Amino acid sequence: MLCAPGEEMPELSSQDDSCAVLEREDHHGSGKLTRRASADAALALHAPSFGRRHQGPRRAVTEMIVGTPIEQQPSFKADFQHAASETYLITQLSFKLLSYLGVGYRWVCKLMALGLYALFLMPGFIQIGWYYFTSPCVHRSIVYGDQPRNRLDLYLPEILDKPKPAVAFVTGGAWIIGYKAWGSLLAKRLVERDVIVACIDYRNFPQGTISDMVEDVGNALSFFCNNIASFGGDPNRLFLAGQSAGAHLSSCALIIQAKKQKLNGRSRVMWTPSQFKMFFGISGGYNLLELVDHFHQRGLYKSIFLSVMEGEESLPRFSPELVVKRKDFQPWIHLLPPAMLFHGTADYSIPYHATVRFADSLRAAGVKVTTKLFPHKTHTDLFLQDPMRGGRDELLEHIVALIYEGEDVPESVVSEQLVPEILLQLARLVSPF
Repeated sequence: MLCAPGEEMPELSSQDDSCAVLEREDHHGSGKLTRRASADAALALHAPSFGRRHQGPRRAVTEMIVGTPIEQQPSFKADFQHAASETYLITQLSFKLLSYLGVGYRWVCKLMALGLYALFLMPGFIQIGWYYFTSPCVHRSIVYGDQPRNRLDLYLPEILDKPKPAVAFVTGGAWIIGYKAWGSLLAKRLVERDVIVACIDYRNFPQGTISDMVEDVGNALSFFCNNIASFGGDPNRLFLAGQSAGAHLSSCALIIQAKKQKLNGRSRVMWTPSQFKMFFGISGGYNLLELVDHFHQRGLYKSIFLSVMEGEESLPRFSPELVVKRKDFQPWIHLLPPAMLFHGTADYSIPYHATVRFADSLRAAGVKVTTKLFPHKTHTDLFLQDPMRGGRDELLEHIVALIYEGEDVPESVVSEQLVPEILLQLARLVSPF
C-alpha cells in the first residue's frame, strides 16, 4: 500500500498489499513481468480515474499476471472532464494575471513573440504531444497531494526487468506558466535511456505564491522518494533536476528540507535531500535580489515579481545563493547532494553568471559542485531547440553519463529531427526567453 505525504503507513496484510502479492506469485512468471505488474498496480492505486483508493489490488494484480491488464490511464471522458476543468481554471487565472499586468508594451511584445516562437516549433510540439497522450510509457496526472495542481506525470521504460534510476524533474515557466507537460521532451529522451522520470506540476502565480510553489515541490519530492520503488525505481539511484524557475524551486526545496531535517531529526521528516545522488540545475536563477531589475527589463515587471515572491523582504529567504552563505546554515550544509549546474552563455532570460555565482557559493560552503557552460546557447536552446534538432544532445549525454556513473551506460538512441532547421533558426530569432 502506498502513502501520500503526511499519511501514515498502514500495517500490511495479505489482503491489501499488492507488492506482497507479487512476491508470493513470483514463481508463476518471470521477475520482469512481476516488477512490471508491481508498477502497474502502484499506478492503479494512484491513477486519477479511480478517484479513490483501489479496493481490490490482489485481484487486479493477479489479472495482470495472467495477462489481463489493469487500467493504467484515465478514460477519454475523464481526460476530457479534467481538461475542461483545467481550461476553466486557467482562464480564470489568466484574467486575474491580466489585472496584475495591466497594459505594458514589454509583456505584450513578449506574448506576441511567444506566439510566433510556438508557431515555428509547432511540428515538434505536435509530435511530442502525440507521444504524451498516446504512449503507454506515459502515466499522466498521478496525485501527490491535496492542493490544486498537485499532480505529476510518470514516464516508465517499456521493460522494468530490474530497479531503474529515477529522476524527479521540476519544469520552469517564470513561476507563472509552468506545467508538467513541458518536461515531455527531456523525459522521453531519458526513458529511451532506461531512466524513470517524474515530471512535477505545482501551483503557479496567481494561483499560489513562492511559498506555495516550494511547498508543492517538497510534497512531490516526498511522494517521489517514498513511492518510486513501487513504480520500478531504485531508491539508491534518485536524482533531482530543475530547469529555469524549476531549478530555483528545486534548490529552495532542498535547502528548506535540509533545515527541517536538522531541526527535527531524520525520523520526523518524510524525505531527506541526501536521498538524491545529485541535483541537476539547468539555466537556473538562484539570487533573486540580483534578478529583479533584470526581469523587469525583460517584461516580468517588478510589481508582479514581488507579488510572486511575497514582497521584497522575502527575496533573501528564497535566494539559495544567499542562504548557503549564511553562517547559521552551515550545520546542515552537508545534507545537500552534489550539484551539477548547466547554463548557456547566450542566455538572456537568466544570465549564466547566476549559475557561476551559485556554484561558487556552494563550493565555498563545502558542497561538491560542477558547472558546465555551453557556448552561444540560449535559455531555450538546451531544453527545446537542440533536442528537437535530433542527433546527439549534449546536455542529455552529460546527464545520462552522471546518472550511470560507474555503470554500463545503455546504448545511445539517435534521436530523429522533429523540426526543420530553418524553423529552429526562426524560433531562436524570435524567442522571448
